[in-house]
Amino acid sequence: MQSGEQSGEQPHGPSHEQPFASLRGQLQEAAATFAGGQDALEGILLGLVDDVDRAVREPLEIFPVCHHSPASALAMARRLREKQPKVVYLELCEDMAPLLTELRNCKLPVAVQSFATEIDGFPAEWSPLSVVAPITEASAEYQAIAYALDTPGVELVLVDRSSDHVFQWDARGEQHERTDQAADPDAPPAEEEAALHGDAVGVDIGDLRPRFAELEEHLLRHGRVRHWSEWWHQYVELPLGDSDHDTYRQVMFLIGSLFRRLAPGDPHRVRVDEDRERYMWTRMREHRAATGVDPADCLYVCGAFHAASRVEEFGIEGADTFEISPRSATKWQHGLIPSSHAAIEAQFGLAAGSVSIAATVWAKNVKRTRVQPYRLEGQAGTKKSRAKKKAVAAAPPVPEIEAADRLTGFLQQPPVLDALDEAELRGWSVDVVRAARRNGYLASTADAIAVFETSILLAGMRDRAKPTPYDFQDAAVTCIEKDAVPGRRDVRRIVEIMMGGDRVGQVGYESLPPLARDVHYRLAPLQLPLEKRGVQRALLDIAGRPELEACSDVLWMLRRLLPHGAARPIMGERKLGERSIQESWDLALGTHQRALIELGYEGVSIEQVLEQRLRRTAYAPTATAATVLEAVEDATLYLGSRRLADELGSHALTVLAAERSVDGAPEVLRRVRRLLAYYRTSEPVLPPWIESFVKAGYAHYCTLLPVAFTDEDATVRQVAAMLGFLFSMESLALSLGCDRTQLELAVGQSHPEDPSKTALLWAAQTHLGTLPRAELRSRCDELLGNPLVVPSYPRYLSGFVHALEPVPGLTDFVVEAVSNAFGRLPDPVLLPWLPTLITTLRKDGADLAPLLIREAGRIFPGRLAALDEWVPPWLAQPVVDAARRGGRTGGGAGGGAAHAKRSTLLVAHPQTCDALAGLLGYDGAWASADPGADAGSGTGSGTGGGGAVLVGRHPETAAALGALLGG
Repeated sequence: MQSGEQSGEQPHGPSHEQPFASLRGQLQEAAATFAGGQDALEGILLGLVDDVDRAVREPLEIFPVCHHSPASALAMARRLREKQPKVVYLELCEDMAPLLTELRNCKLPVAVQSFATEIDGFPAEWSPLSVVAPITEASAEYQAIAYALDTPGVELVLVDRSSDHVFQWDARGEQHERTDQAADPDAPPAEEEAALHGDAVGVDIGDLRPRFAELEEHLLRHGRVRHWSEWWHQYVELPLGDSDHDTYRQVMFLIGSLFRRLAPGDPHRVRVDEDRERYMWTRMREHRAATGVDPADCLYVCGAFHAASRVEEFGIEGADTFEISPRSATKWQHGLIPSSHAAIEAQFGLAAGSVSIAATVWAKNVKRTRVQPYRLEGQAGTKKSRAKKKAVAAAPPVPEIEAADRLTGFLQQPPVLDALDEAELRGWSVDVVRAARRNGYLASTADAIAVFETSILLAGMRDRAKPTPYDFQDAAVTCIEKDAVPGRRDVRRIVEIMMGGDRVGQVGYESLPPLARDVHYRLAPLQLPLEKRGVQRALLDIAGRPELEACSDVLWMLRRLLPHGAARPIMGERKLGERSIQESWDLALGTHQRALIELGYEGVSIEQVLEQRLRRTAYAPTATAATVLEAVEDATLYLGSRRLADELGSHALTVLAAERSVDGAPEVLRRVRRLLAYYRTSEPVLPPWIESFVKAGYAHYCTLLPVAFTDEDATVRQVAAMLGFLFSMESLALSLGCDRTQLELAVGQSHPEDPSKTALLWAAQTHLGTLPRAELRSRCDELLGNPLVVPSYPRYLSGFVHALEPVPGLTDFVVEAVSNAFGRLPDPVLLPWLPTLITTLRKDGADLAPLLIREAGRIFPGRLAALDEWVPPWLAQPVVDAARRGGRTGGGAGGGAAHAKRSTLLVAHPQTCDALAGLLGYDGAWASADPGADAGSGTGSGTGGGGAVLVGRHPETAAALGALLGG
């Protein structure tokens, strides 16, 4: 190559007249005719020919491909058998090379993945980093890989940028731009298989699609097709299916050059594309310098877009001016994950069903042309060939012949109109009707005939003699899908399945990471084919087979780590201090194989991964005390690790002390209560960290309480949770050295203005004894009697409902307040408030509603007939007051007899009094019984004085106790 050929545009001098002189002349005439002289159009047209000429003249043969193109795969299989290259350079991330030998253990399609969670040198919000390169059997890349790995003496060299450089060059923004493009507006919603790649960055192996929106729109409109996949199938795949090697290369060079020259000038994307080309040519020159391989024995497989490159580093004699930057300190993990046709379509913006149609076309082309494709020895998911394979003999040297101009003839030839294959179209029509009826459509033979005729009609309208699968799909939708979709699949999806379906790959057991293999080994006692896709039911009789308890532990950890649906419990639960003796699970580990494989990138066992994730969650900058306590609970529940629980619990104390808001108070209260109940029943003493947490939380919430009562951002539920923590943990906190005066001062300094918080404060004061219940009742009566306050009274009730969390003893009063509201509030106020009450109970009071219902069931009559004569207890005459009045008047015979009965009861059962006296520190003795004593004289019947005298003198307590017990 001359130096002039290495830099951008090439001159159109005599040295470049062959072999495309005729084509250049025709393009010059066309430019003069349409543009009226020399201008940018002539430069573009002649530049296309220069790019093709430059790529064809390169001594190191360049093989341009399109991603998952059957025509590219067929041409690759032909060329490999003809040329028998000794070195194959492949456009694929160079750090993925060790994984390619594992493809033989997998069922295609699968994706080669690079994964990193411990990142160094990239923004933290990008974690985890993931790069995938999907591989299907109907792709030129797989043909090259299979040839190189199974042919002795052939070396496969990956020359594209590493996974680390993908993110160094900020390819993430580029990929998001790609995936945001809608492939087909009529496509159905993406199914589960479309998310197999997750949010990974896809490597564009052989990507070939216009980046100029107007150009793509022009091609689709004049090609009378709906999307790009259909245009490529009609105008590239079919014409190139039977073309020779030179024609295929020149056409692909031309298409790549056209899309490249008409691409919009996005500086970032242009820079990344050119850097990739410099990177690949630099790596190839380095390999040739190290091995001394002859360029004639090499084959460079890359996308047609990169084959028409104009960078200075292009070619084996290009400039060595590109310096490859070192990789970052990020630790990359590599593996294989299952892929699918739908995932590939979603990853690269292709039309739904296009990859399945390409697989069908590939199978037809192989059968029609009798080309023997390459397939990895022992490839999973394929039939074993019975023919004995012979050693491949070295190909005889092929003399280098100047490539002739094949573009002119290809561009001038009229389109080949395939004859209508009525048998094939008839079979499609019958099959789609049969499949539609299975999916709930009322299709008949008449619909099959209509689909057949409509397919021919649509193909004729689009200047095609033979209907393509896309024409047939449109005809089926038109004739069968009338008004609605009766089942889960629409007709478009039914046609995609019929044309080949969404094939889902699978990674073999030998290629799984150690963690995934360990999971399969530990779940082997279940005796289920866990590698298969779909849901499988597992029954665990732990009581009868204790060895299944280990399987149960694994399943609960998988439920915590994997996405929803991978391991779903049907029967049985796991709580702190509780274990089920029987469990039932729905397992779909084969369907979620990708998620299980990615766990293997984080550790060698699920216990290690779970511990790492718990630590990462607890020590995250955004972690709250509630999230740390959740991590403590999970560490105890799933790992049974007291060491980790103590460590995370101590960290929760630090996080709580740093919080200045009360947003997480409800969750903190719920989890602390649960952990306290567990430790009190399972261990002899409480862990030191939880004692310190209660002590610090008591002081912390006492400090924040006055501010929370007046803060508009603090909700009633959050303030109620703070009070719930203070009241429920009060006894433990006081025993640990806290001062109750701090709580009393905090409540005394609280002055809320919101009605709901005011009611909450009243409830707290009632609990502390500073507000008697009688005064609380009178305040509520005053609210109902004040016309100005009546509209806001429902908000007071909401506060009382939330007060059941810290003060459950007010349940009967809340029932009373709600009943008075229903009885006294006018309908214009009550009816609009009812939805608010229901919403409050459902959203924030789900745990409080049972208390109200239970108390209302105890107070209200159980039968409708008794409701008319029923008098609420808060309106009835108190029994205690009557007993007190009887005692003050001196009583009568009935009062004396009651006193005698109580004295006799004390003498017969003195244990209660002895226990109370011991609790109060009084060491007394019972006096001897005096049967002759007068019960009414004050000496006490059967007591010999003492206690009976006290009962006789002060009967109010005994009378109140009797009234309370219903005596």
